[in-house]
Amino acid sequence: MNVSKVFRQGLLSNNPVLVQLLGMCSTMAISTTLFNGVGMGVSVLIILTCSNIVIALLRKLIPSKVRIACFIVVITAFVTIVDLILRAFVPALSSSLGVFIPLIAVNCIILGRAEAFAAKNSVLLSAADGIGQGLGYTLVLTLISIVREFLGSGTFGGGLLNGGEGIRLIPAQFPALLVVLPFGGFLALGSLIALVQYSQNRKKPSPAVTSGGKEAIAE
Repeated sequence: MNVSKVFRQGLLSNNPVLVQLLGMCSTMAISTTLFNGVGMGVSVLIILTCSNIVIALLRKLIPSKVRIACFIVVITAFVTIVDLILRAFVPALSSSLGVFIPLIAVNCIILGRAEAFAAKNSVLLSAADGIGQGLGYTLVLTLISIVREFLGSGTFGGGLLNGGEGIRLIPAQFPALLVVLPFGGFLALGSLIALVQYSQNRKKPSPAVTSGGKEAIAE
């Protein structure tokens, strides 16, 4: 399997959120500001990549009957490390994300890639898969966060720019506050998934066209 292909798949064609539909809870819960989206995305990227590498290294040593428990132990170790680093160096982000950082330990994206990929492939491929899937998750979270923050709060870069208040683009009385609520998360994510699916399906020839072409050649 090609390393670059594995990396590219995580970005779009096998994106963990848009295609595999994993990590929905954290995606919709914390994607209200750019600060939260980027922070959560980078945290998952680091944990996923490190977990994939360690599990790939140990895959031949881990008994199959207890593999899930072993995977969770490895993942939890890296979650704890990231959580402590955030508390020490980025306390504002740690406070903002709250319980969703510890919950990365049971995030379906992390455990799913460990079981489906890292436990069956080499360290290099597992690292590429972790980086690709992590970046794919980060990009989706960042995009949804930008849209929800802009429409729901009227700002850009909340938590990062202008002393943490973000750059105001829409007067405070006009934003649709409903967008930053869970409903807005469902709406933004659903719209993005629909857009990506439409874009991908548009490139594929329809069965009728393909069938018609074959019949024409046969005649």
